[in-house]
Order: sequence, then C-alpha cells, then structure tokens
Amino acid sequence: MVDTAAHDQLVADSTGGLAPGEDDLAPFEGSDRLRPDGRPRPEFRAELRRIPDLANIVHVLVVLAYPFLVIWVASTVSHPLTWVLAFCAMGVWYQRALTLHHESAHRLLFSNRAVNDWVGEKLLGLLAFGDGGPAYRLVHTQHHRDEFGEREPDFMLYAHYPIPADSMRRKLLRDAFGVSGCKLLKPAIVGLFVKGRRFRAARFFAGQLFVFAWFLAFGHPWLYMFLWWLPWMTFWQVANRLRALAEHGGMTRSLDRRRTSSNIRQGFWSRYVFLPHSVGFHLAHHVDSGIPMSNLPKYHRALVEDGYITDSITYPSYRAFWRTLVRPSQR
Repeated sequence: MVDTAAHDQLVADSTGGLAPGEDDLAPFEGSDRLRPDGRPRPEFRAELRRIPDLANIVHVLVVLAYPFLVIWVASTVSHPLTWVLAFCAMGVWYQRALTLHHESAHRLLFSNRAVNDWVGEKLLGLLAFGDGGPAYRLVHTQHHRDEFGEREPDFMLYAHYPIPADSMRRKLLRDAFGVSGCKLLKPAIVGLFVKGRRFRAARFFAGQLFVFAWFLAFGHPWLYMFLWWLPWMTFWQVANRLRALAEHGGMTRSLDRRRTSSNIRQGFWSRYVFLPHSVGFHLAHHVDSGIPMSNLPKYHRALVEDGYITDSITYPSYRAFWRTLVRPSQR
C-alpha cells in the first residue's frame, strides 16, 4: 500500500525545480474553444479527435521501410562517413518507431482497435526491443492519470532536476556507452530463467531473432550488431533521455498541466532527431491525451492563441532547456 503522506513529501522534496510557480502562471478562464483547464470544448474536441487512418498507414509503411533503405545505402555506398550516418539514422529510427508505438498505446494510431493494437504493440513494439505485449500501454496509463503521482512509472527519471554537471555527465555517459541499455536488457535475459516470465522474455528474443533473420537474408548478418543493436544500446538511450527530460524533467505534481509538462519551441533538427510525428507538442498531449498526433499542432496553436500557453512558460529551444537541467556550479 502506498503511503500518501510520504509520497507527498517526496514530491515536495524532489520535484518542481524547473516548474513555474502557481503564481507565475497567467490565469486562464477558458475561451470559445477551450475549457479553463485547457481541454477543448465538445465541438472543437470532436474535430481534434478524428483519427487519420490513411495518413497513419503511410507513417507506418515509411517507418517499416526506413531500416531497409538505411541498410541498402550503407551496404551499397561503402564509405566511413556513410557508416557513421547510417548508425545515427538507425538511432533516429527507434524514436520514430516508438512514437508510433506510443500513439497505439493511446489507441490513436488506427480507429480499428484490433488493427491499432496489432500494428502498434505486436509489430512495432516487438521490433523496437519490446515483447509485443500490452505492458507499456498499461504502465503509460498511470503516467497520464497522475503525473508524479504514487504510480508514476518514471518518477525518478524526472525528479531532482536541476542536478550538478558531473551527475548529468555520468548519466549521459552511461547511456552513450551502453550501460543503460544493458540495464534494460537484463529483465528479458533473467526472465528466461524465471517461472511466469519466460513467455514474455521468449517473445522479446523471438522478435530480435526475426530482425536478425532479415539481416541474414540480406547477406549481412553482422550488420545486426552495428545497425540495429548498437544504435539502440547507445545513440537511442541518449536521445531518449534528453527527450524525456524535455517533457517532464524538473516539473511537479499538479492539476495544472502547465506545471507537469514543459513547452519548448521546436527546430528542424530537434523535430527530426527527437520529436517525430508531433510528439514535441507534449504539453498539449498531456492536457488532452486523446488527441491524435496529427492534430496536436492545431491544438497547440489554439492553446497559444487563446492564452493557455504563454511565452513565460515557453523555452526558446531544446538547447536552452537542456542548459537549465544542470545546476550552476558554486564558486
């Protein structure tokens, strides 16, 4: 049983270092399109909640074709720079695939639930180092239900910011050198030997054997390590931490979503590397998590135009935000 008082104290002691104070937020009484809490009113909400099935079919097909294109280019244009770019491109692929996986967890990828779950969870989730099951959806629901609450799955990922520079450096080095990736792989390996966890662990490894089979069919089995496993172990771990911290790092528990999620202006490179499929409109996503990714830009514009999101709570760039994660050194 969760000790509510103890958790409240934990929230008070370890969160909110970068969250705007309640007095710093511009009061918002609602508008013709938005409720006072920022959620869209019924007519606008119905417009925003339409799932674009055809467009999402294209997104899925592009994501599935992406690795084949990268492997073909890398194996055809044999040059050191090509290999480096291919490695980075595959690191970027994981964010694209897992963003669609995230969309399916919200049941927003396709309007047909069976298709949504099969494509998003059982296919994309399986390929991108998952087990093809519903576990992520079930856990992620708790994240949206009460950010920084008693059941927040990523509480410690977001807590304690800003932190000393050496602490941030250690976290990123652990990500870059595969330590974090090994930690994520350990449950699947251990699960093979634990009763009750073997089936899920077997699904995880079956997914990776399926991917390896494609590399083998292309005649380059060794590329599985260089263009699949290593980008996930290194590049993606760094990118994923930086993205996650940009969403909730240093924020706090509150009924006002402007204190639980950050709002950051996106540039071209940030959208390509970290924020595909409009996932960067994360504050809008948390104000109403039932809006498909394709409509988040429109919803975000409404939040800005109607005064819910203001410049005072908006970072000018991701680089500017990441600088705030590090505590100024004491002299």
